[in-house]
Amino acid sequence: MVVVLYFAKSAEITGVHSETISVPQEIKALQLWKEIETRHPGLADIRNQIIFAVRQEYVELGDQLLLLQPGDEIAVIPPISGG
Repeated sequence: MVVVLYFAKSAEITGVHSETISVPQEIKALQLWKEIETRHPGLADIRNQIIFAVRQEYVELGDQLLLLQPGDEIAVIPPISGG
């Protein structure tokens, strides 16, 4: 079980600021994103714009293998507009 945190536009799309989801302990970053996107299909619209972070470390949505621990935080951070 990991905690997914949604910020700004991603929170608007999902309708929540955080949720706990169950995913394998070993999972590729892109697979993790697909798990999240399956729960919230509207996130597909901003996929190429988001910053994805695991345990406060930025992660590219690719084949990088993540070793998750129970309670790890996954942040979905879209670009912030304004000045």
